[in-house]
Amino acid sequence: MQSEEKNERHANRTRFILVLLEGRSRHELAVEARIPLKRAMSYRLLRAVRIRGEVALEDGRHGHPIKLRGAARTFLEEYCRQAPFTPSSAIQILLQERFGLSMSTSQINRVRAALGVSNYRRNQEQEKKGRKS
Repeated sequence: MQSEEKNERHANRTRFILVLLEGRSRHELAVEARIPLKRAMSYRLLRAVRIRGEVALEDGRHGHPIKLRGAARTFLEEYCRQAPFTPSSAIQILLQERFGLSMSTSQINRVRAALGVSNYRRNQEQEKKGRKS
């Protein structure tokens, strides 16, 4: 799933740059193709392609998607609602095995917090108990 998104992103960028190199405007293309690429980024990408060639179109991120999407996000939410005290390191292993996603525990924690299924309160309670002893 992750490689499909990466391939689609690469294809969109390639199409976008080819049209810009033909001389059409960025705005015209954004409206026509509905490619969400901001003005500054499009010109940065165009410049990079002129300097470095097609290598500049490759996605520079290494394994950490900006957002957890689709089935993996649904899985994370459902799993954490059923077992809210599961450590993020265990969820990290499950995501790797089931979806082939390599995510940091801090990224998982951010998604959990956004979904309201964080185990942060449990950790705070354990720390308080440890201080009282």
